[in-house]
Amino acid sequence: MRTRVCSDQLHGALVQRVELISGQHVLDCNQCGKCSAGCPVTSAMDILPSQVLRLLQLGLDEALEAQAIWMCASCFTCVTRCPKGVDLPRVMEALRQIHLRRGEELLSPDDLSPHIVADLPPMALIAGFRKMS
Repeated sequence: MRTRVCSDQLHGALVQRVELISGQHVLDCNQCGKCSAGCPVTSAMDILPSQVLRLLQLGLDEALEAQAIWMCASCFTCVTRCPKGVDLPRVMEALRQIHLRRGEELLSPDDLSPHIVADLPPMALIAGFRKMS
């Protein structure tokens, strides 16, 4: 007789928080790679979008440390290509929120040189700090 494995047994605390925040089920991803193949910013990522999901599927906290979660442009190309309907930008945003709630700042306004601040449009600064601090 087979024993059914409950989804709580497959998910650690990180995956449960990601799924709660994003509304997505990381185990829905079958690792076809279409999200990574269509992503316009993979060249700037340390790991591929599909690899971020795989880390979550394996319950590994390394997904939170990946620079890829900050590089995601939320362009939804991956969503349109996903045969399972996984909304990867929502997962990436959930990972960013979890990372930021840990209280670790990636960027401080004091780290910027005055000439960069003067040259950037104010909206770029605001958007950047919402995402990176």
